[in-house]
Amino acid sequence: MQLGYVSLPGRGANDEFLAQVATQLQRRGVRLAGTVQSNVERPDRKKCDMDIVVLPHGPVLRISEDRGDLARGCRLDAGVLEQAVVEVAQALPRAELLIVNKFGKQEAEGRGMAPLIADALDQGIPVLLGVNGLNLPAFQDFAAGLEIALPAEPARVLEWCLELTRHLAA
Repeated sequence: MQLGYVSLPGRGANDEFLAQVATQLQRRGVRLAGTVQSNVERPDRKKCDMDIVVLPHGPVLRISEDRGDLARGCRLDAGVLEQAVVEVAQALPRAELLIVNKFGKQEAEGRGMAPLIADALDQGIPVLLGVNGLNLPAFQDFAAGLEIALPAEPARVLEWCLELTRHLAA
């Protein structure tokens, strides 16, 4: 069972990092399930729009709600996240690796992608995900010591993923 995570400082850093790794893995023929996030800046807003791509080939879903420039708090559209969960669940049986863009508040509460992460690990499918500092303690509780902190080096994370997927293919 392999559960690797990255935790990079800076807004959107995990998202960009995981999207790059996913692209490289797909180029190498690794069958992926999961989500990667892109953040779309808007000149009329302080905060970006958040889109996720359901791996391996879409759809692209807007997971942020536009509640106005002065809104505070969580902007996640939980209904759209649940739609993504359904899409990822359908792709998981054919996957060699699950990528989850974020272990966030929903996952910390046992919702969102948390059940799929557990399912993938139960099926022997490695998982790579992003975790921010705020959610790291909840993730570590969830992972129960099984997690591996990966370096913020794309080549090393790619190597980790390829090693695990080669093992699955053998």
